[in-house]
Amino acid sequence: MRYYLGLATTFHDPALALVGPDGRVLFAEAAERFLQYKRAPNCEPDAATRMIGLLEEHVPRGSEIVLASTWGPQFTAFLHGQAQAGAFTVEALRQHGTALNRSFVPERAERVFIAELNLAQMRAGYGTLLALDQETRWTGTPRAAIAAQRRYPHHLTHAAYGLWGSPFDEATALIVDGMGETGAAAIYRMRANRIEEVRRHRGRGSVGFLYGLVTDLAGFDQVKGEEWKIMGLAPYGRQDPELMGLLRRLFSAEGGRLRFADDATVRAVADEILSRRPADAREAGWADLARCGQDVFAEMMDVLVAEAEALAPHENLVIAGGCGLNSSYNGRVLGRSGFRRLHVPSAPGDDGTAIGAAWLAYAEDHPDWAGPDRQARPLTPYLGARVSTEPFERMAAWEPRARCLGHDGVTREAARILAEGGLVGWVQGRAEFGPRALGNRSILADPRPAHAKDALNAKVKYREAFRPFAPSILAEAGPDWFEDYADSPYMERTLVWREAVRGRVPAVVHADGTGRLQSVTPERNPAYAALIAAFAERTGVPCLLNTSFNVMGKPILHTAEDAILMFYTTGLDALVVEDWLLVK
Repeated sequence: MRYYLGLATTFHDPALALVGPDGRVLFAEAAERFLQYKRAPNCEPDAATRMIGLLEEHVPRGSEIVLASTWGPQFTAFLHGQAQAGAFTVEALRQHGTALNRSFVPERAERVFIAELNLAQMRAGYGTLLALDQETRWTGTPRAAIAAQRRYPHHLTHAAYGLWGSPFDEATALIVDGMGETGAAAIYRMRANRIEEVRRHRGRGSVGFLYGLVTDLAGFDQVKGEEWKIMGLAPYGRQDPELMGLLRRLFSAEGGRLRFADDATVRAVADEILSRRPADAREAGWADLARCGQDVFAEMMDVLVAEAEALAPHENLVIAGGCGLNSSYNGRVLGRSGFRRLHVPSAPGDDGTAIGAAWLAYAEDHPDWAGPDRQARPLTPYLGARVSTEPFERMAAWEPRARCLGHDGVTREAARILAEGGLVGWVQGRAEFGPRALGNRSILADPRPAHAKDALNAKVKYREAFRPFAPSILAEAGPDWFEDYADSPYMERTLVWREAVRGRVPAVVHADGTGRLQSVTPERNPAYAALIAAFAERTGVPCLLNTSFNVMGKPILHTAEDAILMFYTTGLDALVVEDWLLVK
């Protein structure tokens, strides 16, 4: 019995995924959830304290484990050589300057990122070994043995997860992020479920880091992962011709290929933009720059999509890598290209590479395997941990407002509270894999009151007023509410609301008339679909306002205790965890 433990080992968004002997994904989770540390920078994906319980739950005694991680063996060896030569000591790193370079990040910061990337490769698997040793000390016999450790190219792990997790047998994959072994973008093709590399970009410039530079210049912080704020703020800004001109100096399209500016140009453009930045940008953000940054991002992505279409023409497109999180662009790409169908996985960022690495290791041992079975595709996002209701059972002894009502009971009560304007924390089943709550770790609200968005931002999320909220809608109703409706199971794309319905759900209509929707079906999520249907019976509106169950700066909750703490310290009116209801 051989199991495959995939490890996402970049310096941010570490994650793990466990694939079973039949190639099925048994579990996948970002480290930030267990640690409750946003994005978990520089943390190991397989912390021993996490792995002990995970192995006990999923791996039978006497099994073998193959460790598989992102970032290829040659690159890992190069990093190790740099470390041995002393390139990553604090003394060596402090010699680098802090000026921006052609990677769109400060030189020293880039070197620190690479040093941290080296550490992540060196310790991959340590936590698993410690967990296995602990099990041996407890029982006298090891639960499993490490059979091998394998490493795979970073963009290939993105592609494997995106392509094999898609509904397609054949497709073109475009991978775009901040950095890879040789460049920050790559193109792959899948034929009969077999993946091959078409082109790997080279060079230090990247669409991902350029968007990160815009994030910093607009008053936010890309180190904290605040690129989200640029997407949310962009519709409030106007396209400033001078800002667009400056940003366009950072790249060009030559012969259908992206080219990026040199160090001096990057520094000059950044200095000029900074000189124009409003004094209040740190507090409110710079909407015009956000708008221009989003528009320039779309221009660069158009070049990459066109290149992918030219080199690997097909009707089906898969986008992965961190830039795949840009739902505003994803909602427009089919209208801007010759592709007809789009798949973006639930975790297109670096956390998703854990599944890709595990699947690549599985494929290496099973040459005839060509991806998951048809009934397992597209891959469900509900791959994480469950929440125990035991704390509620204890609480019921002294808190009469904590009641176990059964699934039908909590569904009816939650629908009633929502229809009456209440805010509900909703926790069901397994956690979503990826950064977006998809009805299992969600805060929900009635989308009809215009003030619902402001109330949530102020009373629960504690974040900027401009940040939008997403609609979860019953898929069957989607065409009646959205123009050019397309199924969107992972909130991966933004579509335009039909003009006639916008006034009915103002809390989930963004400033540009769009919404980052989640298409909900009973097959994909029966509990959530039942709740939306119950709400629709009361209101005639088949959608809910859905946002992740967290406050700004914290990850999505991991335990019942996390949920209870947020319930009592925020403006939530009710909390549902499985069959339990807690009200104020």
